[in-house]
Amino acid sequence: LGVFVSSIVLVLQQRALFKFYMIASAFLLAATSVLVNYYAALHINFHSAYYTAAFGIQIFPHKGPSLWMVLSILQLTFGIGYVTLLNVQSIYSQLIILDILIPVIGLVVELPFNVRQILVFISGLVLTLNTTAILVTKIKWFYYSVRYVYLLVRHMYRIYGLQLLMEDTWKRIRFPAVLRVFWLTRLTAQAVVLTYVVKMAETNTEEKFFLISWDNCWELICSLIISGCDSTLTVLGMSAVISSVAHYLGLGILAFIGSTDEDDKRLGFVAPVLFFILALQTGLSGLKPEERLVRLSRNMCLLLTAVLHFIHGMTDPVLMSLSASHVSSFRRHFPVLFVSACLFILPVLLSYILWHHYALNTWLFAVTAFCVELCLKVIVSITVYILFMIDGYYNVLWEKLDDYVYYVRSTGNIIEFIFGVIMFGNGAYTMVFESGSKIRACMMCLHAYFNIYLQAKNGWKTFINRRTAVKKINSLPEVKGSRLREIDDVCAICYHEFTTSARITPCNHYFHALCLRKWLYIQDTCPMCHQKVYIEDKETASISNNNGFVAPNENPVHVAEAAADAENELNEDNDSSDSDEEDDDCVAQHLNETLHVDSNSLG
Repeated sequence: LGVFVSSIVLVLQQRALFKFYMIASAFLLAATSVLVNYYAALHINFHSAYYTAAFGIQIFPHKGPSLWMVLSILQLTFGIGYVTLLNVQSIYSQLIILDILIPVIGLVVELPFNVRQILVFISGLVLTLNTTAILVTKIKWFYYSVRYVYLLVRHMYRIYGLQLLMEDTWKRIRFPAVLRVFWLTRLTAQAVVLTYVVKMAETNTEEKFFLISWDNCWELICSLIISGCDSTLTVLGMSAVISSVAHYLGLGILAFIGSTDEDDKRLGFVAPVLFFILALQTGLSGLKPEERLVRLSRNMCLLLTAVLHFIHGMTDPVLMSLSASHVSSFRRHFPVLFVSACLFILPVLLSYILWHHYALNTWLFAVTAFCVELCLKVIVSITVYILFMIDGYYNVLWEKLDDYVYYVRSTGNIIEFIFGVIMFGNGAYTMVFESGSKIRACMMCLHAYFNIYLQAKNGWKTFINRRTAVKKINSLPEVKGSRLREIDDVCAICYHEFTTSARITPCNHYFHALCLRKWLYIQDTCPMCHQKVYIEDKETASISNNNGFVAPNENPVHVAEAAADAENELNEDNDSSDSDEEDDDCVAQHLNETLHVDSNSLG
């Protein structure tokens, strides 16, 4: 029934869905009213009727008049809610309320037991027939509502495709919110039932507690946690709850450190996905209750380390921007430094507690490796932050700063790469000797690609780019001393004056060596005129156009040949133009002589 009611959201629009839930709520009120009448008419004695709950609270009064007044108010509330939800009008609604109250009236006038049974049966039958009649009248409305949604879905699929249709359906049904409400409601109901059972068991003992004892409370919490992940659906519900907690945790940290990056708000998506993958990878829902609790605690430790790594990814850009921009406000630096300190202390405490209570195994080794890697990342970030702050404090161009930052970060990246290889070996050992599964194999392949192959590829690419940039810088002439003082200009990249030295490009532009090297990491041309900065020796001998500038897709030999042909054509044009000018001079001279002869003859 619960699955049916939940699946209705896929076939009804929002307004129709609200109306459907109103009808379902009215049906539940009617069923509850019939059950209350049945129980009151057959099992309650007015003169000695009171019951106590697990907390010692009397749910029924001692005396008969008070009891039937409570029942009358309760049934009247059910009747009013029923006719209101179904929108029953006029006298018919009053008759329905009276039908619900008839068994209570039979109790008040103390009718015989058989008569009370008949009244309860007639009241329930009338209410059932009325509800059935209303449902029959709503069948046509339900059919047209479902047909409308079907036509709308078909139209969206034909025009926008399956992906947008799935996204729209996901937003419309609010699947994470539904799972979250389901899991919390189920957990609350189980908590109430278990608390009642434990409290009733404690009433037979001599010790009295206001609620339950601490030992029973811990057992109750463990039972709730175990039952909260006993199936795939409950694991999805727990993932939805973790998503909500992680989302608001990420928003709180972003507000605390003053970050506005939209990409950092993905913690509410990363955490539940990782938890669900860990649950599938370890077969969490299929384990025995005791093993499930242990496995869940281990998965939570791994999830905690992953969340801390993600938080470090949120704080590191803010820390670098503060140090590079030379912001001197302590209130601006303190939140980020405080979060960084917590990111260093928490993994250390977690590792200490786990090593103090557990023996070494593959799971503990993985958690420890993640904690050490996080501490290393924090140390690298703080070291780079200190270097930038020192550079800003002295307010002098520190040409070796970029090298020091590169050495620190590359050292950290190399150690992280080594940890990635070690974790791959740990996962392979776990898959072969402990618990192998297809999901674990897929995760290992993803880990090998993203954390090993891509990291090694990017690191090697950065190293090659730096080495190439240094080679290009060293090939350029350097200006120092008196000639440097004659340059009345600033570096076009950093807009600072030249104090110690400068590098000259082939196009006669001056830059700081450090600034130009950073530029050459990503570009191979001059920042001012976009001519090629570095030219190989074999290219220099064959290229003579525009100070050695060659288009990216041109062959230098072809360029040289084209330049020679153009020069020959230009010489031929010059020769032809010279001959044309000589012919013009001869014609002009002949014309002048003719005019002179004619003038003499006329004279």
